[in-house]
Amino acid sequence: MTPSVSPDRPQSPQSLSGLWPFVRPYRLQVLMAALALLLAAAATLLFPVALRHLIDGGLLPTDRSEQTLALRGHFFELFGVAVALGVFSAARFYVVSWLGERVTADLRNAVYSHVLRQSPAFFESTRTGEVLSRLTTDTTLVQTVVGSSLSMGLRNALMGAGALAMLVWSHPAVMLQVLLLVVLVVAPAMWYGRRVRKLSRASQDRVADSSALAAEVLNAIPVVQSHTAEDREAQRFADATGQAFETAVRRSRARAVLVAFIIIANAALVLWGLYQGTQAVLEGRMSAGQLGQAALYVVIFAGAVAVLGEVYGDLLRAAGASERLMELLAMQSPIRSPEHPVAVPAPTGGSALCLHQLEFFYPSRPSDAALQQVSLDIRPGQTVALVGPSGAGKTTVFGLLLRFYDPSSGHITLDGVPIQQMSLHTLRDRIAIVPQDPVIFSANALENIRYGKPTATDAEVHAAARAAFADEFITRLPDGYDTFLGERGVRLSGGQRQRIAIARAILKNPPLLLLDEATSALDAHSEQMVQAALAHAMQGRTTLVIAHRLATVQKADVIAVLDHGRLVEQGTHQELVAQGGVYAGLAALQFQS
Repeated sequence: MTPSVSPDRPQSPQSLSGLWPFVRPYRLQVLMAALALLLAAAATLLFPVALRHLIDGGLLPTDRSEQTLALRGHFFELFGVAVALGVFSAARFYVVSWLGERVTADLRNAVYSHVLRQSPAFFESTRTGEVLSRLTTDTTLVQTVVGSSLSMGLRNALMGAGALAMLVWSHPAVMLQVLLLVVLVVAPAMWYGRRVRKLSRASQDRVADSSALAAEVLNAIPVVQSHTAEDREAQRFADATGQAFETAVRRSRARAVLVAFIIIANAALVLWGLYQGTQAVLEGRMSAGQLGQAALYVVIFAGAVAVLGEVYGDLLRAAGASERLMELLAMQSPIRSPEHPVAVPAPTGGSALCLHQLEFFYPSRPSDAALQQVSLDIRPGQTVALVGPSGAGKTTVFGLLLRFYDPSSGHITLDGVPIQQMSLHTLRDRIAIVPQDPVIFSANALENIRYGKPTATDAEVHAAARAAFADEFITRLPDGYDTFLGERGVRLSGGQRQRIAIARAILKNPPLLLLDEATSALDAHSEQMVQAALAHAMQGRTTLVIAHRLATVQKADVIAVLDHGRLVEQGTHQELVAQGGVYAGLAALQFQS
């Protein structure tokens, strides 16, 4: 299922605790930030004390020279506090910003790496745009909190608590009344914050929906344009962004009401404190300096409460984002390497392969068997063709060999070892596949071929390209092997993309080669050349070929015929034609035409 949480599920800043594993490696930086935070808060709290000394000690009627010296000393005292505040605040800002950037980068890397290891079943039910939204929008919210909001919240919490403590210590009677008012402010704010939380989560979900829609359509531009569906798709995206906008407006309206309430309530707190302090000065119970000190502490306290209210909203939004990311990280792929994989020596030639009583149902189609009781023994070096009508289960066999899925029953052995006992890396490193729809990455031709063997030299890449008859067209490109091929290889023809994929597989040089209609996109001349190259590459290794055009597999050692998920026939071309079964019927249709 798509990794998401119901908007009705209660969230709290405690959800941010899932980020601790990403923060833990940087404990030194956390301690440095905490120290700078404490010192900056302490400097802020010292400022009212220095101001009281200035008022009471430097402005009292006294000798002119003494008063000048006293004022100079008090101003230097205030300037010293300001310098300390600036230095410690700058240090806090830098370290916390560094932490935010570093933790966010680590989180993005972890999520991306984790998603890459999910089985295809995950992508059957999860849209790519949904994952991209997690990697961008949600991690950006987390970065805002770790790199800014959380630090601001802690700083203001310290200053608010310190200011409150100083006020209670110096004017306990007044502050008992202020504390009561604080409770009356905080309780409604937290109650109303629940609505903001729900709307924040709903807003994030709507943004993810629009991102998923855009990713899907942009990956299918030729289809969209060929059906003149630009206006329809633009309207669908406009509807999705409209829903996201309406949800965001409701969230912003709710937060605006919350902010207005906090600001008005804080103004009431400040004015109440000033009123009580003014009465105390008029009655002679405190000095003018003490009033100035108390007024500043009330302002600091009220400002801290206001900032905490705003930060709390950011924390709630980031809590939802963090929870979504943690849920994604918590998802475990059903396809994993065993804890103690069996070490299997690499064969010098082709691999031996055995499919025993395979039965498989796709997770998205649990009632429709893709394979039923399929058994097949393949000796090292054999070329085996899988043929049959569309939907017979041919590509499913390839998916099970690569352990994209595990069979519902039965097992597969490679060189005598069940593939579920091998590490995924070892298994897939011994297999190369040339798919029917080859994937070309946004890189140059050299790197696209080298994808099959990252450690290959340029000479090895060139040799593989020549073997796949790709060297000729690559050298004619503007920059040869350094030519950027465009996103998904848009600068190449279908046949050229296919030859790049074949060169990639040849470069990997595995003991087991899987060809899924590997020459389907080639013209007759290119197909003849590539068939010759593949015949040379297939020597000494085991090859499985999926083919709809039977002319390409007549020379296979064994032809296995699948129909509705069952292995109905197997033998050579001549044997199967003589049997007069499914294969003979397919051959009659193709060769007569």
